[in-house]
Amino acid sequence: MVHISLIDNQIQSLELPIERDHFLRTMIRELAGTLQDVVGIEEAAGFLNVVGYRTGQHVNQQYQNALQLSNLSREQVTAVLVDWKRRIQGDFYVIEETDEKIVLGNRKCPFAEQVEGREAMCVMTSNIFGAIAADNLGYARVELQDTIARGGQECKIVIYLKPSEVLDEFPTQEYFKA
Repeated sequence: MVHISLIDNQIQSLELPIERDHFLRTMIRELAGTLQDVVGIEEAAGFLNVVGYRTGQHVNQQYQNALQLSNLSREQVTAVLVDWKRRIQGDFYVIEETDEKIVLGNRKCPFAEQVEGREAMCVMTSNIFGAIAADNLGYARVELQDTIARGGQECKIVIYLKPSEVLDEFPTQEYFKA
């Protein structure tokens, strides 16, 4: 009979690619994939809309509290979106910023390779960005023009800050101040 601590040591010394961050990304990928497969991408996006929006409100509150502000300016919103993604290991950058829109690019998804083929995961980014922008600036409409999840080399996200009657080439989601 082998002693339990010897087995424990053997198991613990295995070099496996298992750690918390990868595990959580895998869980979210599988959740999004299961939702997409079972209820379809539109319904999956609907479920993830709720999660993303609530997360966006939470992230917004953290930044407002840290900055000791009840409302962020457009410039601060842009900086918060880029900073938040940096903190979760994304590589977002500002392409354009005007009174009408904020355009962000991204070279590295925080979900890493787990996002590939899981477009519904991008809905969380859309909702978090939309919640933060709308809660501070009154309105946001987020357009995911290109995403790594859809096979793009980078992401391109446009956050419109004023309502428009113009139909977009890409699907969008609107957000309003709560």
